[in-house]
Formats: sequence, structure tokens, C-alpha cells
Amino acid sequence: MVLGRNAKPDNRRSFSYCPTALLTVLFVLGLVGVWLMTSSSVVPVEETDLSQKAKSNKEEPASFTNSQQFEDIPGDLADDAMKHETTVSILQDENESMTTEKTQNDVDGNQEKKSEMESENKTTDETEIETESETETQTETDESNAKGRESKSEARENKTFDGAEFGESFNDNMTADQSKNQVSNKIFPDVSKSEILKEMTTQNGAWSTQATESENEKETQQSSKTRNVYIWKVCDVTAGPDYIPCLDNLEAIRKLPTTKHYEHRERHCLDEGPTCLVPLPAGYKRSIEWPKSREKIWYYNVPHTKLAEIKGHQNWVKVSGEYLTFPGGGTQFKHGALHYIDFIEEAVPDLAWGKQTRVILDVGCGVASFGGYLFERDVLAMSFAPKDEHEAQVQFALERGIPAISAVMGTKRLPFPGRVFDVVHCARCRVPWHIEGGKLLLELNRVLRPGGYFVWSATPIYKKLEEDVEIWKAMSALTKMMCWEVVVIKKDTVNRVGVAVYRKPSSNKCYENRRKDEPPLCKKSDDPNAAWNVLLQACMHKVPAEESERGFRWPEQWPARVENPPYWLKSNQVGVYGKSAPADFKEDYEHWKHVVSNSYLNGMGINWSSVRNVMDMRSVYGGFAAALKDMKLWVMNVVTTDSPDTLPIIYERGLFGIYHDWCESFSTYPRSYDLLHADHLFSKLKNRCNLQAVIAEVDRILRPDGKLIVRDNIATVNEVENMVKSLHWEMRLTYYKDNEGLLYVQKTLWRPAEAETIAAAIG
Repeated sequence: MVLGRNAKPDNRRSFSYCPTALLTVLFVLGLVGVWLMTSSSVVPVEETDLSQKAKSNKEEPASFTNSQQFEDIPGDLADDAMKHETTVSILQDENESMTTEKTQNDVDGNQEKKSEMESENKTTDETEIETESETETQTETDESNAKGRESKSEARENKTFDGAEFGESFNDNMTADQSKNQVSNKIFPDVSKSEILKEMTTQNGAWSTQATESENEKETQQSSKTRNVYIWKVCDVTAGPDYIPCLDNLEAIRKLPTTKHYEHRERHCLDEGPTCLVPLPAGYKRSIEWPKSREKIWYYNVPHTKLAEIKGHQNWVKVSGEYLTFPGGGTQFKHGALHYIDFIEEAVPDLAWGKQTRVILDVGCGVASFGGYLFERDVLAMSFAPKDEHEAQVQFALERGIPAISAVMGTKRLPFPGRVFDVVHCARCRVPWHIEGGKLLLELNRVLRPGGYFVWSATPIYKKLEEDVEIWKAMSALTKMMCWEVVVIKKDTVNRVGVAVYRKPSSNKCYENRRKDEPPLCKKSDDPNAAWNVLLQACMHKVPAEESERGFRWPEQWPARVENPPYWLKSNQVGVYGKSAPADFKEDYEHWKHVVSNSYLNGMGINWSSVRNVMDMRSVYGGFAAALKDMKLWVMNVVTTDSPDTLPIIYERGLFGIYHDWCESFSTYPRSYDLLHADHLFSKLKNRCNLQAVIAEVDRILRPDGKLIVRDNIATVNEVENMVKSLHWEMRLTYYKDNEGLLYVQKTLWRPAEAETIAAAIG
């Protein structure tokens, strides 16, 4: 090295380089230690952010347009969140500020340690040991806290799950918790999206009130006290296995002052429904499945031969060994219903079965072969006939898998809204339309849609006997005064019968131009939709004149009409669930499509090939029935008399239904339905009716091996479960979540040994 003359080697400078380097290394290692400690304490903050994100997604407004929104993706949530999202969110909210504060304290402490290291010149090894020790301690603390949160989350979880069939439809590789949670999401939407299940008037977020929790617990305790104390007996009645309580009240019928208007065929219910069980016919077998059931049924299921003796030559029904067979004929279509159906459409092409015409009323249906074969044209027929000397005709129809009810055109309105049927059909239905000012025909005018058709096939149209000629003249005069247009009168050369087709006016012009006000127009105060125990009126309602009114124009063609809100539902109308009426309609439909496709069809082990006759015991918009529209079954939608009147909406969709009060028996024969669906029905009945009598009615109309699905609050589901267990029904599934319960049970052949005599039903 070359140095200046005055320069000297600076040994001090060279020597002081080592302490400086050492301090630099210590400083860097200190920063590394700080980073290690702070990074371990930040982990819970990241978990909190993730759960907050999940919580934020959960609190978004309900949307049923994407079925995936009902399901949590296991990979998107922490294990705690998968087990109980609400609990984890609350715990993490509580820990977030604590974690942040602790992190800040750790950083401050590490800075102090760095100063101490610089002043005391600790060795590198000592610093690393201290840092690793503190890091391990912090990690153990975090793991302990995480386990504590997990333990609390598991302790707070309250779920009951039963039913092996349910689990079979899910991925075998799932863990038990993942499978259980996916089942949960398939049956019930999460809390923020489940308001469609409950008609709530207030929103409490994810927390229920103390009053609600306490009341639910009281109801649960009360229901548990009454467990297994139900005593059942067989009904001892004259009608035996065919007992219909409101139609077989012989005591009330004997007291009628007159039966001139078929009062004895109308409903006469007991003050309180019976709690006994209807016996089974001897030799009863499981019903034959559709479509074979349309052609034959087991004789011992409906062991009546009188109709075969009277109408066998008209191909109504015949006895063939252990079967009753149905050739598909009727009084007016001996050579088969399909030919008759096509003949009518050829006469009036505008009918357009299954497109323009979707829902019809078949009056005096016989064994309902007309309605049974209309299914092949995508048409629903509501068939009805009285329980009269034509023994068990409606029972034959139901056993065949064809919709029908027991009813009569007597002194009261039919249990349907006004202006809902596309077509009304009568083939030798034995109704005197022309008498008493046409009161009965005016009732058809009430339920017929403006522009709808009345198809009448009867002897006065094509026979020249004196009585027939007089009836034809009277009918011609009456229909003219009612402004019904004669569309066509045509004779069927194959069946040798005639058909007259009339059309109801779609405007009020004809009414206003009549010379005489006969039949009179109804008063403005007369509601055409009022139909529950309302007396008939010999008057006509005007047709809607405003474009926004229901009935002003024809519904969309099928099947578009089932999916779209009716044009007369307005956004300024409030729907059943609190949203605008069109939005309510759409969300209800999306909800039931999700429930049906993800739970009922695929998750609950139901053998749908054995399900034909279905009833929605408390329908709102008909969403449940609409979701099943592609299945080979039909759904009777019941709108209860104490619910919002949404039955016109159901008909507008191309579905059908009826008004009913479940404190009374339904107008159908025993063993009519394969599946009953009760969505939040029984909890609404408990304060008005004897719930045991309601369950006895459920047992009456449900077939052996039939299914009952109940969705309701936990206390009510528990109560119903206890009752059906006492009936020896098979438990298929019980499920509870967020005070909501699901029960799926199956009826058995069990009948009690003791009998109970119903004095009013003994003749």
C-alpha cells in the first residue's frame, strides 16, 4: 500500500469495524424476530377478515335467482364457520379488537428489546433463542384460543338429524359436518334468505328476541308433557271405510226441512271434527301406479259394483276378477274419451287444448274418464260429483289417479273464485240449468273466465222427445239473455251425440244493450270471489272493464303462464311476504323450485313413481305445485279460508285448487292422496282447532304408505311428530334449524282395536 508522507496506518479505525458489523447483524436479527412474533399474532386477524367477509355475504338481501346462493362452499369458510357461522362471527367480532391491541403491544415490546440488545450487546445465539421461545409461546396461545372458540361453537350448535335415506344422496367423501351442513342448506335457506318460509312482519337479524326464545321453550316443554298420551279408536259409522264426516252427518241431514235443492248432498259438519280413524276395507292393497291405474284398480280398494251394473254398457266401469276396469268411456263417449276430446277441439279449434285452454271444470264427472284422458292433452280438469246413488264415482276417480272432489250444485256457491276456469264441461251431468231463473247456470257464469267456453253435451241438443225440446227452448232463451254466444252445435257421428258450445262475453256491451235486466246484474257490493258457505245468487257479475283488472284479457299460453307473474299483479301491491306482489311471486317460485329439486326429489328418499295424487294443504302462490309441473302427478292447492286469497293467482298460472277450512273435514273420500304437504299450517290451526282432529283428518285422506311432509316451527313439529308416532307411522326424517323444523313421515296400515261410535253418522 502506498501512503502519503504524513499518513499513518489507522489501526483504531480498522479495529472498530467489528463491533459495528456485529451491531448491524444484531439489529437485523432483531427485526427478523419482531417480524416472526408479529406475523404469528396477525393470523387471527386474517381469520376475522375471512369470517367478516362470509358474514357480509350472508347479510346480503335474499335472492332466489341462483340456487347456489343457498349453499355454503366448504372451501370458502373456516371449520368454525362451517359448524356455526353466527357463533363464529360473534366470537371473532369480540376478539378482533383484543387481537389488534395485543399485536400493537407485541410490537412495542420488541422495539424495547431491540434497544436493550444494542446497549447490552447480546450475542446472536441468545437473541435467536429468546425469539424462538416467544414465538412458540405465542403460537401455543393462539392454538389454545382457536380450540376454545371451536369448543364453544360446537357447544352452541343445536341440530337433530334423522333419516338414512337423506345422507345417501350426498358425496361419500364429505365429512359428517360438511354433509350435515349441505343437507341444511338444501332444506332451508340460511337465516338471511329464509324469510320466504315465514311470514314475518319484523326483522331481528341473526338474533331472536328473549320473548321468542322463552315462548318457544314453553311450547316445547308443553308439547313434551303431552307426548304419547294420544288415544285412537276406529270410527264406528254407517259409511264404514267410506266415511266423509261433513257429508255423512246423517243427524243433520234428517233435520233438513227440504231436500229439493240437494241440501242433503251439501256439507253439514260437526261442531268439532272427529278424532277417530276410518277403518280400511277388507283386503285393501297398495294402489296401482299411474298410468296403469287409469285403466284398472284393485276391486277391494273400492269394493262397489252398483255403478258397474248400471253403467257397464256405457263403458264406465266393469268388474274383471280382482280388478275394476275402466274402458275409458262415458254416457256421451261410449267409444272412448280421447275421440270425444279431439271431436270437441275440431268443432272449436280456438280451444287449443294444453295451450289456450289449460284448466277446466267438469260438472257431474262420473268416474272422470274425461278428465283422466285430458292429461294427454296437457289439460287439468277439476272434476266433481255428489256422493249419491251413483255409488263411489268420485272415489273411483281418485283411486284411478284423477283429480276430483265430492260436491253438488245445490244452494251454495262452489268453493272456487270467480272468473278462473277456461272451460266448463257438462256431459249428461243431470243438472237442471234452466230452472229458477237459471240460478245454477249463473253459478257457472261466475266461475267461467270472460271469453271462456261452456261445452254442453246432452240429449236436448240432438233428441226430439217432448221433454228434450222444452229444455232446449228454455236453455236457448236463457243463454241468449245471459249474452252467451252460440259458437257451434255439432253432432258426433261415432258416438251419436251432439255438443253445443257457448262463449261467455269478454265485454259488458251486450249487458248494457239488453231490453230487460233478466237475469239481473249483481250489485257492485257482491264479491264474485266470495265462495265459502255463500248462498247462490240469481245474478250476473259484470266482466272487468279496466285493463289492469284480472279477467280483462286471457292469460298467457301454457306453459309460460305458470312461470310469469300475471299481468294484473302490480308492483305497488304488497305480496304475502312483504315485497311487491310480482317480486313475491317470483321469489316464492324460485324458493320452491330450489327446495323441490334439491331436497324433495333427490334428498329425502321419496319414491316418486308411487306418488300421483298430491295436496298442498296451505298453498300461497302455488309455487310448490309449479315446481312439480314436469312430474307425472297433479297437485290440489288448498288456500285456507283464513289466509290471503291467492287462489285466483294459482288458477291464472294454469294450476287449480280450492278454498277450505281445516277445522272441518275435506270433501273427499278416505285414502285419496299419496302425499300431503303442510307448510306452516298446523301452527296456525292450533289456536282455532283441535289439532288431534286435524291429524285424524290427515290420516283419513292419506293412503296407507302415503307421505306427509311438515314444515313448521319446532314446537309444532314436535307435537305433530308425537301424534303420528302414536299412529304407528314410520319416521323418515326429522330436522331442526333456527326454530324451524322439517318432518317427513309415512303412514302404515295400523288401525286400533277399539271403536268409537259417532252418533251423528249412524243411520
